[in-house]
Amino acid sequence: MAFPSEQDLAEVVGPLAATLGLDLESITVTRAGAKSAVRVAVDADDRPDLDQLEELSKAVSGELDARESSGTLNFGPGYTFEVTTPGLETPLTELRHFRRNAGRLVSIDGTQARIAAVDGDTGEIWLIRPGEKKKEAPQVEARGLASAAGALVEVEFSEPPVDQRDLVGLDPEKYRALRAQKDDK
Repeated sequence: MAFPSEQDLAEVVGPLAATLGLDLESITVTRAGAKSAVRVAVDADDRPDLDQLEELSKAVSGELDARESSGTLNFGPGYTFEVTTPGLETPLTELRHFRRNAGRLVSIDGTQARIAAVDGDTGEIWLIRPGEKKKEAPQVEARGLASAAGALVEVEFSEPPVDQRDLVGLDPEKYRALRAQKDDK
């Protein structure tokens, strides 16, 4: 029997993560003989803490060991197992990723924008862009997931500008009104 695929492992890990209120974001299997590695990334609306990651690690390790003992999975000479959360190098690809990062600066299409909010009803992702000129008010724009997917969270070492911070988390109707005001000018 071959080393389990990402899909095989997702069928084991996904339900265990869900029981802990976690979303399975990715599974990466790196084959390297005796040094094979399985890396599981999970996330949640309230960022998982170390205790949750440890609890999931123990549950998954126990289940994988049981399946290997029964012969339903075969890891060969061995593997390392890691449970983590998605890092900054992980692109935002789902609405929940954008929702969880509201208020954060992202790189999208070669420029920077701040995630204002996600409208779960329409699937719109509201972004804040700085004004063209230094004293110009920030602009808001809506995008669908298809055009925003792939954005990367940027590291910020200072507080966001107040005029941008004040636009985070508003009702989507307020963003539509702001955009309409800009369009009327």
